[in-house]
Amino acid sequence: MSGWLAGLLLQVAALAVFVCMDTLLKVLTAFYAVPQLMWARFLFSLLAVALLFQLTMHRLPWRSRAPWMQAWRSLMLAGANLMFSSALPYLPLADATAIGFASPLLTVALAAVWLRERVSARRWLGVAIGLAGVMVALRPPFLTGAEPPHWAAILPLGTACMFAVYQILTRKLASIDDPRTTILHTGFAGCVVTTLVQPFVWTWPPALHWPLLVLLGLFGALGHGLLVLAYARAPVSLLAPLSYTQLVWASLSGVLVFGDWPDGWTLLGGVVIAGGGILVALPDRRTG
Repeated sequence: MSGWLAGLLLQVAALAVFVCMDTLLKVLTAFYAVPQLMWARFLFSLLAVALLFQLTMHRLPWRSRAPWMQAWRSLMLAGANLMFSSALPYLPLADATAIGFASPLLTVALAAVWLRERVSARRWLGVAIGLAGVMVALRPPFLTGAEPPHWAAILPLGTACMFAVYQILTRKLASIDDPRTTILHTGFAGCVVTTLVQPFVWTWPPALHWPLLVLLGLFGALGHGLLVLAYARAPVSLLAPLSYTQLVWASLSGVLVFGDWPDGWTLLGGVVIAGGGILVALPDRRTG
């Protein structure tokens, strides 16, 4: 199997794993407060990654040249997860996923401003098209003639903003720290913060629920591990458009697990967002 094909398959598998994690989160929000679920997701993911590094490297690569940047990156991921998970009791999984797809588009805009990266007119057009798709997925009354969107729809938008900052910080840290250090720090701040609030939200899980809470963390660790492997085998421009297959997995999960069929606005918005994202991801032509 060629390297790029393996990368494609790993990327699709990673996105499917993330949808499995989101589906399990949505199920468990009926029993536990979101901060408790985030605690389990970050704690068990951190333990799994630490165990893997200890077994393979015989040490934990904690030392960072930019500890505060690592902390902010980890907090951005924690905030993004918290906001997305808080939306799941109120929104179908496909809707929340479609709205959250604003993230890669916002990342392009932030890269131009923060990292001083040159963004072509075509990519700015892709950003504009993608954000228009987000508006469609939100079902504004002036488009649909229906009631305003549920207030929880703002939460996936917050997720998109925070995850865009997370991606920018990840890019900046790539030239500062070893990737293994960044991977290890990923869930650390989220684990610390969510641990501090447990006395206020804790519900003692029955024995049958503990494996599900552990599985949340394992899904997170596995998904990020598969992404790392995918990007080691195929270029970003090839893999980035595949992010939008997550909407397919989320729609399938919503139908099979929750009986939530995505409506026409969700599907149309998802297609428009995907079109904008693909336009952004296409490589620029080089002249001369």
